[in-house]
Amino acid sequence: MELWSSAPWRERATAWMDEQLAVAGVQRVAEVEQPRVRPWGTVLTAQTSRGQVWLKAPAPETAFEVGLYELLHAVTPDYVLAPIAADVQRGWVLLPDGGPVLFDEVSGPELVDALVVVLPQYGQMQRDLASHVDELLALGVADMRAAIMPARFDEALDAVSRYVDRHGAAAERNMFAQVSGLRAPFGRWCERLAAAPGAPSLDHNDLHPHNIFATGMSGTGTAKFYDWGDSVVAHPFASMLVALDYLREFLDDPDGSSVLRARDAYLEVFSDLAPRADLVQAMELATHVGLGGARTGVGTRLAHFRRRGRAP
Repeated sequence: MELWSSAPWRERATAWMDEQLAVAGVQRVAEVEQPRVRPWGTVLTAQTSRGQVWLKAPAPETAFEVGLYELLHAVTPDYVLAPIAADVQRGWVLLPDGGPVLFDEVSGPELVDALVVVLPQYGQMQRDLASHVDELLALGVADMRAAIMPARFDEALDAVSRYVDRHGAAAERNMFAQVSGLRAPFGRWCERLAAAPGAPSLDHNDLHPHNIFATGMSGTGTAKFYDWGDSVVAHPFASMLVALDYLREFLDDPDGSSVLRARDAYLEVFSDLAPRADLVQAMELATHVGLGGARTGVGTRLAHFRRRGRAP
């Protein structure tokens, strides 16, 4: 954070922005601003002769996002912003402004209507990317495929156990014991998911209306997805953990019909792979196993320790 806030870093980043804009035949017409500095990255923004642009500099842990934007634009150009420039070595990507996000444009029943259109587009994007998993992994996108997840579970347990051994109170030790007891069923879920319909692909891992640009929907009808810094390679249906839970939390949907409508619209893209009942079962498995594991309690209990800030 201190580096990104420093004048020398901003000068270098601004100079790179200006160089890349010039290559693209664009001129900056206003001062560069830095609206956000976070532990996981920062952004610079400026007005240009062709509208607003954004320079994103993710932290080293998520620097794969820079190369990922290039791959996504090459393979699925309709669904992402076209980078103006990218520098993988520096970890910088320069993007045009995407306009308003879906959250700002619609709400309530209209949001459900929009997601019924958007989620199948995202599903098609995942299907288009399924044959590029090796490239995604080579970029540094985390491997959370079903066959790998038991090892990831063990890694998390090992990290948390070191904290518990040194600092854990009685309640924390009991919670850790409960989580450890889920190791065997978690492994069985992963085995079932590995055999379920749906080839591994890119899981945005934070798919909600704040991360979907709505601008294109009024023209071509195609949404654009952004903010890929949390993404992983996983079973594609794991993406619905966040997307559908968002609807459950923020939508007045007492009978769950709106959530099911959005779910079924997404699954329709995969309808050639298996009967609907099998796809629904695969989604339940994927959201159990998926990163975060909110439905099993695995992720939330492990996160409890990590939030304490002392787990290695």
